[in-house]
Amino acid sequence: MNPSSANVAERRLAPPSLAISTVIFALRPSEKSGRPTLWLPLVRRIREPYKDMWALPGGPLAHDESLQDAASRNLRETTGLTPHYLEQLYAFGGLHRSPSQRVVSIVYWALVQPTEAALADESENVRWFRADKVGDLAFDHKAIVDYALWRLRNKMAYGSIAYHLLGEYFTLAQVREVYEAVLDRQLDPANFRRHIKATPEIEETGEYLQGGKHRPPRLYRFTGTPGLGPDNRSTP
Repeated sequence: MNPSSANVAERRLAPPSLAISTVIFALRPSEKSGRPTLWLPLVRRIREPYKDMWALPGGPLAHDESLQDAASRNLRETTGLTPHYLEQLYAFGGLHRSPSQRVVSIVYWALVQPTEAALADESENVRWFRADKVGDLAFDHKAIVDYALWRLRNKMAYGSIAYHLLGEYFTLAQVREVYEAVLDRQLDPANFRRHIKATPEIEETGEYLQGGKHRPPRLYRFTGTPGLGPDNRSTP
């Protein structure tokens, strides 16, 4: 058996490597319109495979840490972010995800408020991208981003997920901006306002947002438990 055939045989016998990746969604202003849009941070790979391509924050799972601890550590080390909400999204284990070895990725996702997102480290190798315009990414990370975005849009129907992207107090217009940013379409303001005000978990605070040119809008808060829903499943 020649050396190359032996290497192939060894790779087939080796157990798959386990990695952690994370999709982090946040609202940031559009560069063109200034309206809130959905963004996520990516990191530039500094080694092969896919050297110099952009990828999701992540890395191998250590023997002495839980999956969630590994996701938190990778986020902290690459972006400086420590999201309040971090949940397992899916497991990706396609046979040809990596050209060098079999790798199974446990993917987590997080939603962060604008004030949290503003604290993220940015550098030559860490940059924010529009969630719907990430381009080609390393491995199958483009498919992972597309899946996470699809799941997020579907979960907007539950109502509570939007409040992970807002502060403790917000206006009804700000809630609508979250929905429009995630769904990538305009919503009728009057209909949306009636729908949100009919939600039992939305409570008026008696306070108003100051600093605008017009009559200050009323501030509300969400009194329920915002959640992404059960996602701890694996791809077929």
